[in-house]
Amino acid sequence: MDNLTNLKAIWHSAKTDSLPTPAEMLQLIHQFRSQRLRKKWIVIIVASLLTALMIAVMFIYHSKMITTRVGEVLIAAGCAWLAITNIKSIKRFYRLDDCSNADFLAFIEQTRQNQIYFYKKTQVYILMLISVGFLFYMYETASRNTHDLIITYGLSILYLAFIWLFIRPKTFKKNAEKLNAVRAHLNKVSQQLKDDEV
Repeated sequence: MDNLTNLKAIWHSAKTDSLPTPAEMLQLIHQFRSQRLRKKWIVIIVASLLTALMIAVMFIYHSKMITTRVGEVLIAAGCAWLAITNIKSIKRFYRLDDCSNADFLAFIEQTRQNQIYFYKKTQVYILMLISVGFLFYMYETASRNTHDLIITYGLSILYLAFIWLFIRPKTFKKNAEKLNAVRAHLNKVSQQLKDDEV
């Protein structure tokens, strides 16, 4: 009987003021899922439109040089790859409807691993395809005049370098910080629950 009394005393003395309510946890999960799904759908729509646009340009614009065709194919392939990658990724988020805190924490960790893989591998290949395609695509128009060629390629290389060296790492860092903040919050909640159980 003493054990039951001790257990009740521990149960009632546990401080749960700082713990989120189940409704708050569900709201956190729903908010995270909604934000990610919205971003993924925007990327899918934009990448699909760009792919369709490049394919339409291939049929409408009759280029004289093979470099233009190569550029069009590379840009369309890069945009299509981006759309397909996000379509595959979106399935995970639709499965995240009703889950426990532990499941959500595992989901966040898997999302973090996927984010790192995308940044180091997939995004590099996609950006490489689009960048090289962009440079090939512009050659026909810019090659008519040496002065235009130098200016066009100089500005294009600066623009691509800005994307590769500034925009890409900054975006990754910002997304990683947001994901780590959610992960840290969930770890804190889990640790508080474990401490209260002891």
